Amino acid sequence: MAPITGGAAAIGGEQLNFAKLAVSDYNAKNGTNFSIVEGDTQLDAGQASTVAPQLVSNQAVIGVVGPAGSQEVESVGPAFADAKMAFVSPSATRTSLTSGAFPTFARVIPTDDVQGPTDADFMVSKLGAKKVVIVEEKTSYGAGLSSAVEKALKEKGVDVKRIQVSQKQPDYSSVVALVDADTSVVFATFQIAANTKALANTLQQQSKKAVVFGSDGSFSADFDVPGQYVSSFAPDIKGIPSSKAVADAYTAKYGEFGTFGPPTYVATQVIMTAAAKDCTGTADRAKTSSNVLGVSIPDSILGQPITFTDKGDVKDAKFFIFKIGDDRKPALVN
Repeated sequence: MAPITGGAAAIGGEQLNFAKLAVSDYNAKNGTNFSIVEGDTQLDAGQASTVAPQLVSNQAVIGVVGPAGSQEVESVGPAFADAKMAFVSPSATRTSLTSGAFPTFARVIPTDDVQGPTDADFMVSKLGAKKVVIVEEKTSYGAGLSSAVEKALKEKGVDVKRIQVSQKQPDYSSVVALVDADTSVVFATFQIAANTKALANTLQQQSKKAVVFGSDGSFSADFDVPGQYVSSFAPDIKGIPSSKAVADAYTAKYGEFGTFGPPTYVATQVIMTAAAKDCTGTADRAKTSSNVLGVSIPDSILGQPITFTDKGDVKDAKFFIFKIGDDRKPALVN
């Protein structure tokens, strides 16, 4: 389940292609015969809730990689729980998703309770932020992350203003008009990177000096304004020697990629590993679900072991911060 079309298609396409690569690699290594059924959610909770029952009714589907967004996880969680269907997200970060409401859910990336303090500490210690505006997208993802960042900033004595916007905001002129001249950072909790780019461009057009710091949803080639910052729940695996073979294979077949694809590779591995455990024939949906939290990938392409807490979160996961250079590409800075 990914936003294969729509405003976040750059992310969804990367996720889909990394899932395909994971399946191909796993089958070749293990002699299995897994395949993929695609569900296009367009990063929309309503669309995700339409796709979910289609997957549930397809008895050949034994587990789901995705969906991408936190609001989508909330919309499909009950249906997957009823069907005893495991679903492992490579990118949904809202902390409350693993509070127990969705017992068949897990994720391979850290939560907003990690992202909030990480980003806030960087804004203060590296950017010298004393005044920050949080532009909160009105989604469950935006609300949860905005609260985490606001709390961490205020604990550091930062003056914080919080502005809510729609995911379909036509332009950001009125929002930028509310940004005071002495604001040093505008933190955007957007899930469509092109919107973050539009916000940064509007700030520059109005001669505001604040830099834009995009949350993980903005890590995409669509947000390419030099001098701005973006956080990510995954590293750039091109810099991890042990991940070179996978990175090279992906680039050769699909082209360049960011940080949304590699966690999808890992999430797909988790589903297949859980399905294959003690399996002597056709994989079982309920057994796959019960095996997920016991999966261990000691040498994941993310550069860290993947093991789960009893809630479905990855142990010892962390966030990474990148700065967009003059070449319009992000480079790791923390």
